[in-house]
Amino acid sequence: MKIYQPEYWEDPHSPVDQAGRFFLLKLRNAGRALYILAEALFWIVTLRAVWQRRKEVVRQCFVCGVKSLGVTAVVALFTGMILSLQAGLFFKQYGQAVMVGALVAETMCREMGPFMTALILAASVGSAMAAELGTMNVSEEISALQVMSINPVRYLVMPRLLAMIIMCPALTVCTNVVGILGGMLVAYTQLDVSTQAYYDNAMRYLQNKEIWVGMLKSVVFAVILTTVACHEGLSARNGAVGVGRATRTAVVTSFLLILMTGYFITRFFY
Repeated sequence: MKIYQPEYWEDPHSPVDQAGRFFLLKLRNAGRALYILAEALFWIVTLRAVWQRRKEVVRQCFVCGVKSLGVTAVVALFTGMILSLQAGLFFKQYGQAVMVGALVAETMCREMGPFMTALILAASVGSAMAAELGTMNVSEEISALQVMSINPVRYLVMPRLLAMIIMCPALTVCTNVVGILGGMLVAYTQLDVSTQAYYDNAMRYLQNKEIWVGMLKSVVFAVILTTVACHEGLSARNGAVGVGRATRTAVVTSFLLILMTGYFITRFFY
């Protein structure tokens, strides 16, 4: 007896079948990424593994932090200047230009600091991670590590994740400071707000909650972009084309997840 099946089951090219395949593929990729993250965090908690790979952790900290400091500082400076100029022109209409310091400080520490830092790291360091691991994967270097009984997550992913967790909050602090100073420069030169008044209002209205929420965001963003980049790199196939596709997917996915996660963290705390 023939069991009745809907027509879209019989047609592998039907929209429903394609949507189901796409959904299941994304679920599988998300599960693999979470498994890589859980394993990397396990090796971080076991401090022995961190000590054994301490030189690689330091090297990754240099790559993630020091090499990204220049572009991060430039972006932070102009972000603070833009915020100060746009908000100051609005406040100046009502004779409240002095309040621009409070707005720039809160916006940088709560939102723009961790957000801009994470986007820069995702575009520069995250793409490099995906390309590096993807090249190792397509050239079968990952398989060689497994043949030698070396765990690829412990050897490759763990140092990158730990370095990013350390350096992303550190860069966020630098971004906040440089952005606030950039806002002060614009307020003094174009809005006729003294540096003392700018500083006083920034410190008066800036609360510890904004700072700690921004630091939490930076840690979460660091985990997201490193996990996505390493997962896409370890999943790369089909030679150079696959490496390029993995790098592009890592950057786009990181951007989207950073945007969505940042909104939900803000919504939860405020």
